[in-house]
Amino acid sequence: MNKFQSYQETNFEWIGNIPKEWKLSRIGKFFNQRLEKVDDITYPPLSVTMSGIVDQLSNVAKTDDGSNRKLVKKNDFVINSRSDRKGSSGISPRDGSVSLINIVLEPKEIHPYFIEHLFKSYNFKEEYYRNGKGIHADLWTTKWDQLKNIYIPVPSLNEQKLISKYLEKKKNLINSLIEKTKKKILILKEKKNSLINQITTKGLDMNVSLKDSGVEWIGKIPEHWKKKALKYEFYMKGRIGWKGLKQDEFLDKGDYLLITGHDIHNDKINWKKCYHISEKRFLESPEISLKIEDLLFTKDGTIGKTLFIDYLPKPSSLNSHLLLIRSISGEYSTKFLQYVFKSNQFLVYVEEKKTGTTFYGVSQNTMENFKCYFPPKKEQELIGEYLDKKCNKINKLIDLENKKLIKLNHLLNTLVHSAVTGKVKITEKMV
Repeated sequence: MNKFQSYQETNFEWIGNIPKEWKLSRIGKFFNQRLEKVDDITYPPLSVTMSGIVDQLSNVAKTDDGSNRKLVKKNDFVINSRSDRKGSSGISPRDGSVSLINIVLEPKEIHPYFIEHLFKSYNFKEEYYRNGKGIHADLWTTKWDQLKNIYIPVPSLNEQKLISKYLEKKKNLINSLIEKTKKKILILKEKKNSLINQITTKGLDMNVSLKDSGVEWIGKIPEHWKKKALKYEFYMKGRIGWKGLKQDEFLDKGDYLLITGHDIHNDKINWKKCYHISEKRFLESPEISLKIEDLLFTKDGTIGKTLFIDYLPKPSSLNSHLLLIRSISGEYSTKFLQYVFKSNQFLVYVEEKKTGTTFYGVSQNTMENFKCYFPPKKEQELIGEYLDKKCNKINKLIDLENKKLIKLNHLLNTLVHSAVTGKVKITEKMV
């Protein structure tokens, strides 16, 4: 890779050294802030996304006051000021309007697409929000007064154009590979979901006699399977509200583990990362102390994460938002039920029954009243074992593709940062 002959220290960690002939200047030098307020009828509404500036998305929150928006002109650079929208920015392809939370900038004496690549680099995004202010992370905001004083590396206008062309070519190539990898992951997930739907409604014996389920999209089910409401066969308990745990009761060490919904990822848990609770707090809630073969279910927020307990390193309890599920008679397999919870028959039910606007949840009563078809216990166990084996194979393939995705994104970030800070010298031959 080509390098410049000599470099200068910037004293800015996110930039590092830059070529000696490059300048280090404040952002404010290269932009005029556009503050004109307009309506969304005269100037069509635009959305500021991580993919750039697009026609307003159908799923965005809209205000009743369509006249209280900012004017955007073609080739303006727009960036969202909120940290929860990190990376949402880009050059506008048309005139329009955006919400007031965005900063609208008219570029001057700088190549707009060089700035777009620079502003979208991982290092700059982190620096941008580091300069902001706010009460907590989700409401952290970086305004123009902070943004304009951030120093950036500035090569000659000709170099800016070369860098932009080079990055456009490279980013298109890497993004194409990223999209192919994402498609592979999606196909694998669909394959797994299809398998779960098939086996949890048809079983393993393809020659068994069938009967109508009464649900059109489920179709026929094995004749000997019986429909049961969960409340008759499963014990369900969550942490009672008045026994809720406060943050200062979460301990780093101890003899009793506390499981939260955040601890569960892809049906697994890292026990070493779990918090602990005091003996007193553990003993006061015996109804939610865990046993082998219990099933945990997240009923609020991210609904439907599950954990089958096949190992307990220490006595363990639950935090709120989790539901403990246990077979009452021992004639019903929680492992089989875990896969039912991943099937369409359950997902459709939850979609109909969930409550909330931004923070969704399902009640314990809703879970207890869910009805599905169960085969005999032995068959439930065989289905659980079969799906474990098949799904684990698919999950390993998904993990491999996710690792590829991480590497590709890292490559992209490194490539952009190296080019916009002069760690590599971009020449005509490279574009």
